[in-house]
Amino acid sequence: MESRTLRTVALASVVAILGLGACSTGKPGGAKSQEPPADPPKAEIKVPSGEAGAVEFEQVKPGSGKGLKLGLIALDEAAPFSQLVSRSVRKQAKRAGAELILCDSKGDGATALSCAKNFRQQGVDGYLNFQADAKAGDSICKAGPDVPVIAIDIEQGSCQTSFMGANNAYAGELAGKALGKRMKDESDCEYDAYVSLEQRDAGEVNAARMGGYRKGFESVCGPVKNLKTENAFRIDQARTTFNDVLTTLPSAGRIVVAAINDDAIEGALAAAKTAGRTDDLYVSGQGADPSAWCEIKRNSQWVGDTAYFPERYGEIGVPYLIEAVKGAKIPKKLLVPHMIINQSNIDDIYRPSC
Repeated sequence: MESRTLRTVALASVVAILGLGACSTGKPGGAKSQEPPADPPKAEIKVPSGEAGAVEFEQVKPGSGKGLKLGLIALDEAAPFSQLVSRSVRKQAKRAGAELILCDSKGDGATALSCAKNFRQQGVDGYLNFQADAKAGDSICKAGPDVPVIAIDIEQGSCQTSFMGANNAYAGELAGKALGKRMKDESDCEYDAYVSLEQRDAGEVNAARMGGYRKGFESVCGPVKNLKTENAFRIDQARTTFNDVLTTLPSAGRIVVAAINDDAIEGALAAAKTAGRTDDLYVSGQGADPSAWCEIKRNSQWVGDTAYFPERYGEIGVPYLIEAVKGAKIPKKLLVPHMIINQSNIDDIYRPSC
């Protein structure tokens, strides 16, 4: 029972820092969840000029994987983020004409190791590895076939050919700059407090993402003042924590809120609503979580959200994996092209039904 509990906590932590929480059926305190569109968004998603290491989303060339057997070790098919990634990989593998073997690690390193052994037995030509236990990476490498491996969002040991996933520092910087511009436009950078809702046990991911926020904000408004850093990354946790924060800021009318994910923002907004102070907050999250779409569309004080596009991961992972299997040299980093989702462009990207 204890190991199962630890696995659940570890998986929840990984999903939280990726930016999308458990959004398939809606979340307490948040808006009703929605599904990303089955087809790619109408708006073209280009690599930002300032994002080093990012690559374009591209539909795989039809038939380019004919005769190949590819694998995907999924994070956990009970988690919406994992489902979106897997759906995209399946779609691109089918388009390429490749056979895809999907093995669900269920957030467990031992299960992921069994998946790798299975890939060896089935003669997989290359695989995408999206399992949560980074410490098990080398063991999983040894258990699997000696083929190209692309890690998804979590480093995967010595056999890793390339890493594909979020650029945390840049993702934070984008959102921080959006907050700074809003403060500059509305109040010449006058504000009462800057609250950073973080996930401290996420280590480097937290440091890069939340440090990026401050860098982006400071590029517009100068050094952050009255900084309050809180460990709050779940909706319930953030609601309670932010209620306490508001109590310490009774007369603040302009509070900047930066968060490691959208759950934290939803919690903060819930606390502000209860206190009758929603107009005091200017917020920005990470992930462009489906449960946040309607609030982003309706609430102009949800200044912007950095999108990660898990529903398009296959458009990077599959084409580059096929290239690697065929002997081509691929980049060591395949970073997702992030962009800000806000009230003005969300209908072009996700078309929420609200």
